[in-house]
Amino acid sequence: MSAACGKNRSTLPLFSIALLSLSVCGQATAETTSQSSYYLDEIVVTGTRSNRMLSDTPVRTEVVTARELEKTHARNVAEAIENVAGVQLRNIHGKAGKEVWLQGVGADRVLVLVDGLPLTATTGSSVDVSQLALLNVKRIEVVKGAGSAQYGSAAIGGVVNVITQDLEPGLRGEVTVDGGSYGEQNPSGDRADFGRYGARANIDMGTEQLRVRLSGSHQNSSGIDPEPSTWARPGDEYDRNQFNTRLEWLPEDDHRLFAEVGYFDEASGSRFLNEKAGTVLKQGKEESVERWRTVLGGEHGMSDAQTVFWNLLREELTDNTYKYSAFGEFDHRDANQVLSQASAHTEVAVGKNHLLMVGADFRHETLEQTIDGQMELDGGKRSRSSKEIWFQDTWIPSHRWEWVAGLRGQQDSDFGDHYAPKINTRYELTPDSPASQYLRASWSGGYRVPNLKERHYRFDHSQLGYVVEGNPDLSPETSQNLQLGWGVNYLNAGWLEINAFQNLIEDLIQTQFDADATAARGDGVDVYRYANVDKARTRGVETTAGWQLARGLEVTAGYTYTQAEDRATGFALPNRPHHQTRLGLDGPGGIPGLNWSVRVRNQSSEYVDTDETKKSPGYTTVDLKLNQTVGDNLQLFAGVDNLTNKQRDFDDADDFGPVAGRFVYMGVTLGFGK
Repeated sequence: MSAACGKNRSTLPLFSIALLSLSVCGQATAETTSQSSYYLDEIVVTGTRSNRMLSDTPVRTEVVTARELEKTHARNVAEAIENVAGVQLRNIHGKAGKEVWLQGVGADRVLVLVDGLPLTATTGSSVDVSQLALLNVKRIEVVKGAGSAQYGSAAIGGVVNVITQDLEPGLRGEVTVDGGSYGEQNPSGDRADFGRYGARANIDMGTEQLRVRLSGSHQNSSGIDPEPSTWARPGDEYDRNQFNTRLEWLPEDDHRLFAEVGYFDEASGSRFLNEKAGTVLKQGKEESVERWRTVLGGEHGMSDAQTVFWNLLREELTDNTYKYSAFGEFDHRDANQVLSQASAHTEVAVGKNHLLMVGADFRHETLEQTIDGQMELDGGKRSRSSKEIWFQDTWIPSHRWEWVAGLRGQQDSDFGDHYAPKINTRYELTPDSPASQYLRASWSGGYRVPNLKERHYRFDHSQLGYVVEGNPDLSPETSQNLQLGWGVNYLNAGWLEINAFQNLIEDLIQTQFDADATAARGDGVDVYRYANVDKARTRGVETTAGWQLARGLEVTAGYTYTQAEDRATGFALPNRPHHQTRLGLDGPGGIPGLNWSVRVRNQSSEYVDTDETKKSPGYTTVDLKLNQTVGDNLQLFAGVDNLTNKQRDFDDADDFGPVAGRFVYMGVTLGFGK
């Protein structure tokens, strides 16, 4: 099955079945516990677009499993991936949101997918992963390093793929409700108030041939305010709603057609102080975001050796903002983006040793923006389109070796032709040992075409003292990624991996201070403009380890060392900590159905400027989670996020530590038909 839809179906080509059989045979002696509960038994698809067992994939992949989502009470994708080794979640400047950085590569270069299909960036050029509620999520896969050969532009740093659950016959569903308090930092000033609360619900129903899913989520936060009696509020308030529906029709065993409609809206508000001409003004900003997403697709088994997949995607995103003060409203800015994409590919098993894939993607994007009713983009409404063709061959010459090679070509309406190759390999050092050792290596080329926002959009954060202007003269970025790793897997219950990586990026697009435009404004607001200003290198070493001692008793750990520098100046790239550490502990609570989990995250200090003169201090956070299962369909849960109450110094402009302090919450999940 392909990652075009990101799901594990029952109709696998013979070659894929053979791959999984090889994976299982190597662990045939590990029958002492239920292997279905092992992390390394997860089936992944993002790295190769075919079903592979996590322990055997030639493309290194991190997985957030359904068990992990349940144990940690994650409500959105940001909370789901925050404990993945090497993942850096950064607060989006100017709003309540999170973006993903991988291997020292910024969020603009990390592609976020849902079932293998892209999302439109809701802020800047990156996706706000805190806006993506966990509705019917089966797992989340994280692949680090250039993924352009697989998924095209914007995957220089890697891919985050959110994979939803399969629709099965029958009737089942669940409802989750939770809420909690930030204590004395609740904006109301009342510790007993709900500072944040939410609810999620879903229902699946259907027959062998026709199935439907309905799901929805509501998340609300009043914000975070260390000084509730003052006007300024560091943590923005928001109200988010998300609704999804999916319809599937299976006219025959080897054919599946589906349609999805999704809707998301967010209303958020920030309050701040703005000093002008020696006078401090109380101001605010209100923002509303709305997304409509429609997908049509199909999967067709043409024979035992060939399967065809196709998708049609249309997504429309509107983002409206305005500011206000005691004198009234001003700067009404409205932006609209539309993404349309048609994709198709086929996979064909050729003999016993090759799986060939060939595919094509056609994409069209539009952007328009107005301020106070007047067009703000040069030339009015802007658009771009691309035509892309790709192929991949998976070759297994022996039971020790596996090779995956691929190439993607893109013809862009504005930037011409670009090509991205890749090659991955895995070699089994000790195939017949209970402690299986292996090597992985990969080289891949990446590219990123400047998006419409970077070329034409205007990011207005004048309330924070700056604006960012688009630059229509930008050139595409290119990159090379090299990775080499060693690992050992003991009966899938314990593992250790060490992976070295390097990313070389040419024509890196960064924001650059525009002194002339700043002087022309004359109001104290700095003007920045996108430019191809840097050659960057990020490199480092990442280790992950885990041991599942018994059912429910586990320990996992990860450490990442990253060195990121501007190759032109030799200075460190800002906002990249050298050291990141993750630790997870899970165990039974001593009474039937009770389990506990602890998650620890640490990162070192980081430079926050390009001249290595300013640093944000390092920090450590600890989360405690409790889960009590009552029968088959009821679960009670509670937790404390940021137990040690580690928080940034809001009087220090160079401190980019956590905005939120300690958060205490509880909730309940009620299911049926499981």
